[in-house]
Amino acid sequence: MKSISKRSFFDRWTIIVPLVILGTFLGFATLAAQVYAASDAEPKPVAGEHLITVHDEGKDRGILTQASTLREAFDGAGIHIDPNDRVEPGLDESLVTSNYEVNIYRARPVTIVDGSVRVKVMSAYQTPQQIADQAGVTLHDEDTTSLTMSDDIVADGAGVQMQVDRATAFTLILYGKSTTAYTKATTVGEMLDQKHITLSTADTLSVAKTAPITAGMTVELWRNGVQTVTEDQEIPFETEKVQDADHDVGYKEVKTPGQKGKKTVTFEIEMKNGKEVSRKEIQSVVSEEPKKQIEIVGSKVSLPAGSHTDWMAAAGISASDYGYVDFIISHESGWRPNAVSPNGYYGLGQTNLKSISSACPNWQSDPVCQLQFFTGYANRYGGWAGSYDWWKTHNWW
Repeated sequence: MKSISKRSFFDRWTIIVPLVILGTFLGFATLAAQVYAASDAEPKPVAGEHLITVHDEGKDRGILTQASTLREAFDGAGIHIDPNDRVEPGLDESLVTSNYEVNIYRARPVTIVDGSVRVKVMSAYQTPQQIADQAGVTLHDEDTTSLTMSDDIVADGAGVQMQVDRATAFTLILYGKSTTAYTKATTVGEMLDQKHITLSTADTLSVAKTAPITAGMTVELWRNGVQTVTEDQEIPFETEKVQDADHDVGYKEVKTPGQKGKKTVTFEIEMKNGKEVSRKEIQSVVSEEPKKQIEIVGSKVSLPAGSHTDWMAAAGISASDYGYVDFIISHESGWRPNAVSPNGYYGLGQTNLKSISSACPNWQSDPVCQLQFFTGYANRYGGWAGSYDWWKTHNWW
């Protein structure tokens, strides 16, 4: 066997190692995106590859990739996407077909000038309505907008300024139905023409056609005689209270928020000289049922420590009155702060709910506050001694 010298062995590795490194590099290269200019000959994707044509601010380029999403493809091609940029189709949409057309809309600073209000956003949207929606600015159909390059680079940056010219808001009442309307017209007559409202000989306007449109004004159109009008009305929701003995009285938690319903009501009304003289409901259609509100309310009564005497002392009642107070309260409620009579009276001394709840919000568990309240009540009889005398004679106070 022919032996190999140390030098010849070394020479062979100097050839093999670069080849291995080159082969490894080429293998990785097949997994990365291949980018080509739009003017280049378009390559043909093979199985597992996607040919993506990217349109980015007037520049087109192509990407040949095996990535599973656009985000991966852009990362492989070194295409940076700002969080405010928009990409269609979406960055994380799965790539399943062999060819794609992708649009990148680059975000730029937009300053919305709405009267004295200036709102700044980074937006990739192109239309005023889309920009306004992104910024949370409400536009009405009658408002007008304009997009121009910002003329104040220091304040707004090298971006776009969107000027909002608001239409005038006013109240329009058509045959009994009131709405908030908007117009760019300067007179009432011009507004009626713009909104395609034609007056008949039986119609009457509340203001002259020549009257100027002003913010907040009311323009009413009515017709004398019997007619029908339709109104949208809200339906209040019911509230169900669920007693929870694990929470003190006064606790409340809205478990399920209520939601008002909606109904459309049609009335037959009679108008004379522009004034409604009679109204009768002839139809009501519920378009959305109200949803009941469920509230969890505490029912546990945690009374303060101590005896009835301690409660009276804490309420500032003179010790000489303790006997009178004990007699009245024992007969009225048995010293139960949360007592409710069949006749609808509440508390230690039995009074109406509005009075006791206004004076003592947590009246069911606050006997001291109640005693202070009923001390004031006793003054109508000259104090607790007078109240005792009255009670003994009438069996009530």
